[in-house]
Amino acid sequence: MKILLDECVPLQVRQALPNHEVTTAQRMGWGGISNGDLLDKAEREGFKVFIVADKNLRDQQNLSSRRIAILELWTNHRPTLEKHFTEIRTAVEKLSAGEYFILESS
Repeated sequence: MKILLDECVPLQVRQALPNHEVTTAQRMGWGGISNGDLLDKAEREGFKVFIVADKNLRDQQNLSSRRIAILELWTNHRPTLEKHFTEIRTAVEKLSAGEYFILESS
C-alpha cells in the first residue's frame, strides 16, 4: 500500500510499516504546499493513506469526498512514536478509503 508521511511526521515511522511503500511529502517534492493541494497530489499519485500529526487538518479541510484515508497521530515526537509502532501499523492496516482515524496515545 502506498503511504505518505506529512512533513511533521518523523521519517522513522516508515519502520512501523515494513510491508508498505512509504515516502514523505518532502521526498515527493511537496514540502511547504497547502494541505488541500497535498491531498490532491497524493490522491492523483495513488497514495492510499496519509499520516499526519496535524490536529487541525480535519477542521481546515473538507474531507468528505476524499478517497485517501488519513491517520492522525497524537504526537510527532519520534521516541514516543517508536514505542507505538505496533499500534500505528494496526491502525493503518484497518483504515478504509476516505476514513479519518485519530490514533490516541495508549
